[in-house]
Formats: sequence, structure tokens, C-alpha cells
Amino acid sequence: MAKEIKTIPTLGPRPDDAHKGHFGKLLIIGGSRGMIGAPALAANAALRSGAGLVRVALPEIIQLSVAQLTPCATTIPLAQDDAGLICRNAIHVILQAIEDNDALALGPGIGQSNELQAVVESILSHCDHPIVIDADGLNNLAAGKRGNDLQIPENAILTPHPGEMSRLWQAFFREPLPTTRSDQAEKLADRCGAVVVLKGAGTIVTDGKNTYVNETGNPGMATAGSGDVLTGCIAALIARQQPVGSLIPLDAAILGVFVHGRAGDLAAAVLGETSVTAGDILDFLPDAWQSLAE
Repeated sequence: MAKEIKTIPTLGPRPDDAHKGHFGKLLIIGGSRGMIGAPALAANAALRSGAGLVRVALPEIIQLSVAQLTPCATTIPLAQDDAGLICRNAIHVILQAIEDNDALALGPGIGQSNELQAVVESILSHCDHPIVIDADGLNNLAAGKRGNDLQIPENAILTPHPGEMSRLWQAFFREPLPTTRSDQAEKLADRCGAVVVLKGAGTIVTDGKNTYVNETGNPGMATAGSGDVLTGCIAALIARQQPVGSLIPLDAAILGVFVHGRAGDLAAAVLGETSVTAGDILDFLPDAWQSLAE
């Protein structure tokens, strides 16, 4: 049985002589035609969560649109197919970009295709940086390989919602999905050697040996784009470098989930649960972070 975690990791004050390199260079790989909001939300959430530099690698067709939504991030145009999805020809550019960054977020708005399965496989097989895998990053991973062929890099954080968890389970296991959310997350984390963030009411964060059940958040956060904001929060935290205090993936995931939920609670207190959007969660991130510092 996994050990229950009750305490929330903290971030110390920023040193007076800190520069943006201390807070990490983050590469977000995502986006597709019709899905410009997802990588933009993730990028802006990462910046609001302290990332020093954020780059977004995305299909060339949506580069300018995303750049307008993320003026504090930079963009890297990638080769695309006729459907506006990242294609195999982008792999070389992506791998070069990975080398120039400290952490990755893979999946927001990326879509699904046979070529993307190959792209995701190539990224994971060459990545030695901390990485958050979310949304269609997870779906392409689950569809691309089965059973023992699935390889997850060290320092990975998987952030499935229940539907994505079911697909991952079918890819990793030949047994029924456990009935409890904690069992699902802990067994998947143990199987793939990663931190698992099983989203939903009472989000579960676990590395298979230690488990945290989140108590922030509310039903108003059940809205499109909320998970992209969470991806940006967590990814910013795993990108941090010394001497400002780097975080292990488990601590980064716990803190990111907690602050994301706190931002949603602050948004709901002002707007009401019915009216909360992912953009509102993003807008309340500064207040959520400030509340931890008080």
C-alpha cells in the first residue's frame, strides 16, 4: 500500500540575482488545426507558474495564431500533414529543440494520427528531460504500442483523465481496470515507472509508493482547457533549475495540482462554478500562487 502524503511542497523566495535560466526553459509540443487554444493555455499557465522561458513547437499553419495568444512565449513551426497535424517530417526539428530545453510538455491539442504515434514514440525514446505527457500525447502513446513494448522515460508525469486512464490501462495491462481510482493510478505508476496524475474530483497524484489526494478544486473546473492549464503549471515546476530549487516530478505534480485547484476555487468564488472557464483558472493563478506565499 502506498504511503499517504498530506503536506504540500513549497517554493522558496526568488534570489535577488536570479535570471530566467534558473527557472527553466520549457518546450511545449502540441496544437493542431482547430486546436490553437490548448498549447496557448499551457504556455501561459507555465509562464504564470514561474517558468523562465517557454517555447511552443506546433504546426506551422497555427504558429501565428498561437503566437498572438502567447506574447511572452516563442514558437517553433513544425511540418504538418494535410489535416494540420504534426507529421513525421517534424521529428528532426523537435529533437533538436528538446536538446535546447530543460523540460517538456507533450500533448495539448496535438490530435491523433498514425504519424503522430511515430512522433510521440520518437520523442519518448530520445528524451532524457523531465516531461509531462497529457491529452492526445497519452492517446497516441496508448494507440502506438502495446504491452511490454511501451517505454516511458524517467522523470515522466502522466496526467490522464478517466477516459485516458482506461486507454492507457488497456495498453499496459491484461487485466480489468481496478474499481478504485487510487489503485488505478498507483498500479499504472508502478508499471511504467512514472508519476501519475489521475484527474477528476479528488485528483490522485502518485509514484506508486507515495500517494496524494488533492482537496482543492470544484465542479466548475470541469470545463474544456482546464487540463491544459494544469499541464502548464506542472511543466513549469519540473523545468526549474538549481540554485532556485528544482523539484522532483512527484513534488512538482502535487504542487501543480494543488495550485491549479486553488486557482479554480478563487475563480468560482468570484464568478460562480457555472461560469468558470479555463481562461478564468489561468487568470486566477497569480492569486493562487500569492496565497501560498502569505
